[in-house]
Amino acid sequence: MNNDIKLHTTNELKALKKLVSEEFVLRADKYDETYTFPKENFLSLFHAGLNAPTISKEFGGMGLGNNKGNIRKLWEMTTEIAKVDMSTARCWEGHNNALMLLDNLGTYIQKERWFSGVINQGDIWTVWSGEPLLKTPSQKQSIGTIVSRIDGGYILNGSKVFCSSAPGATWANLLVNIDGPGGARHAEGSPESVIMLACDLSNPSVSFDDSWWKPMGMRGSVSYKVHFDNTFIPYENQIGKPGQFLLEDWQTRWIPQYAATFLGGAEAAYEYTLNHIQNQHRQSDPFIQHRIGKMAINIQSARMWLDHAAKLWDDNQISSAQSMGNMVRYQVEQLATETVDYAIHSCGARSLIKPSPLERIVRDLTLYTRHDNDDQLLATIGKSQLGELHDQSFFKTK
Repeated sequence: MNNDIKLHTTNELKALKKLVSEEFVLRADKYDETYTFPKENFLSLFHAGLNAPTISKEFGGMGLGNNKGNIRKLWEMTTEIAKVDMSTARCWEGHNNALMLLDNLGTYIQKERWFSGVINQGDIWTVWSGEPLLKTPSQKQSIGTIVSRIDGGYILNGSKVFCSSAPGATWANLLVNIDGPGGARHAEGSPESVIMLACDLSNPSVSFDDSWWKPMGMRGSVSYKVHFDNTFIPYENQIGKPGQFLLEDWQTRWIPQYAATFLGGAEAAYEYTLNHIQNQHRQSDPFIQHRIGKMAINIQSARMWLDHAAKLWDDNQISSAQSMGNMVRYQVEQLATETVDYAIHSCGARSLIKPSPLERIVRDLTLYTRHDNDDQLLATIGKSQLGELHDQSFFKTK
């Protein structure tokens, strides 16, 4: 890539780029074709000491976070991973988000207990909320969880979907609603009804349904349906206070990471296109020149959006950073999608046939950008500018 589009590289980023270019790229097709969790990638991150970026240095991590003046570094790492495998980047996002919650909201005892597992054993974490209450046409049964209090803890029954990293994670931070099914995203109760519970996924009462996950792209994120059958979770596994996740808008700290992953896909498409054009000796084609120019501008623009959002967090302008995160998420999706479209037009139909990496990039980006509806996201941004009531975390109609 042109030097004008690169960021300064730290030692950790250099080590990550080495892993990505020498190992992750060789495994990406296998994970995609077999719908399997990128276990070897996480083992490589663990052995390289790169698997705990959002754990405080006090506990052996890299100490990255929105409130630590260095969140851009985390997003850059996400982009590097996404350049070769957006599915691994999605699992990486969930792992780091879970650790960020523990680092900021967990007790000291919880941190000592769980962070040692990450640092010393390579434990993998994730965050699950998904409990969509609307049925699809072929869906026979509602999805959701019921939480009951008993002596010493909670009993969890029911199911969640879009559970990324399901067969590979060691622990899951479950966002559940004590007022009934809904998780966090679709909850209708008060914010205080949403609690966070750390669930040991080796518990035999937890089972995975892989038949639910047969998507066109993002296959290696293995976002299965997960069922809980009288799963006991002790009180000491509750993270933070009831409602803290929603009341403190923790979701807004993660939204730019989606954009960082989209950018990775766009950068990979751009690099593939440059190589293809040079191999075909088509550099003098004015239409190619236009497309390459626009792709370079798009990538630089996306990086500038992420830079700006990170600076707002670094400057502790929390409200502005939260609003900017939604703008970044929306705008980088548009820039990345347009960049990939230019790549297809420049490289032709053969670029959409395996073993071309662009074929998987198109499928992955198409699915992942639908993680949230960009129409709802744009409406949320508009509401914020007009002073209308809005949900800046989940873009629900209010």
